[in-house]
Amino acid sequence: MAKKGLGRGLEAILGDVPQAEPRGGVDEINISDIAPDKDQPRKQFDEAELAALAESVGSRGVLQPILVRPKAGGQYTIIAGERRWRAAQRAGLHKIPALIKDVEEGASAEIALIENVQRVDLNPMEEADGYQLLADRYGKRAGEIAEAVGKSRSHVANMLRLVALPVEVRGMVTAGELSMGHARALLSAEKPIELAKRVVKEDLSVRATEKLVASGGDQSTEKLGKAVKRAVKDADTRALEQDLRESLGIDVDITRKGSGGAGKMVLSYDNLDQLDDLCRKLMGSSI
Repeated sequence: MAKKGLGRGLEAILGDVPQAEPRGGVDEINISDIAPDKDQPRKQFDEAELAALAESVGSRGVLQPILVRPKAGGQYTIIAGERRWRAAQRAGLHKIPALIKDVEEGASAEIALIENVQRVDLNPMEEADGYQLLADRYGKRAGEIAEAVGKSRSHVANMLRLVALPVEVRGMVTAGELSMGHARALLSAEKPIELAKRVVKEDLSVRATEKLVASGGDQSTEKLGKAVKRAVKDADTRALEQDLRESLGIDVDITRKGSGGAGKMVLSYDNLDQLDDLCRKLMGSSI
């Protein structure tokens, strides 16, 4: 079985929705005539990244056109490129290069999700909510979504499970206080909010969180075992973990020992299907 690339994208996820071609070339559109799509999966934008992009746009312009669909009255809705549009606003531009695409409103939400998942990292809850929107509104199954966005089916299925978390716990995941591993462990907890607060307060590891959930939240910190506290990790290590999680579709934990470069990397899977998918990614088509 050949390894998957980025997926079949729009063709796979839009199914029988007719695909309209952009009108001619790139148009310069008034920024004030453009508005974001209410179904845009990305709800938060990193202020530092947005400021850096605005500085770049101010000096070099918008290098890649945004994609919009026309509305009544000469207005437009963004399909893809909201970050560029926001950066252009901050940079004081009055117009922005855009490709105008005649596409139905429902289809544009799907296009926006795919564009964001493939080009810009959403936070876990935005990604999960985006997949849930595709499942609920357009009847897409996990396998269809996975093929479109270039993720494994198990990754999409695991992300969809996060939607069931209480709002307070979802907020902790969005804020980066809880990792994907913590979130998955808390899915089976009877009192997920209470335990999530304890995990954050005591800085518990994923392994300790799993033990805590299994005990019903009754175990003391001392009884949860050795590797209870989450090791303080540098930004490069955290970024590498996130990249590997996105690529492999499972939880990844990297621990470094001392300053000599030694350490270990733990890959955690939830079921045999996920293990099989991981093996195929690591070994290609040899299994």
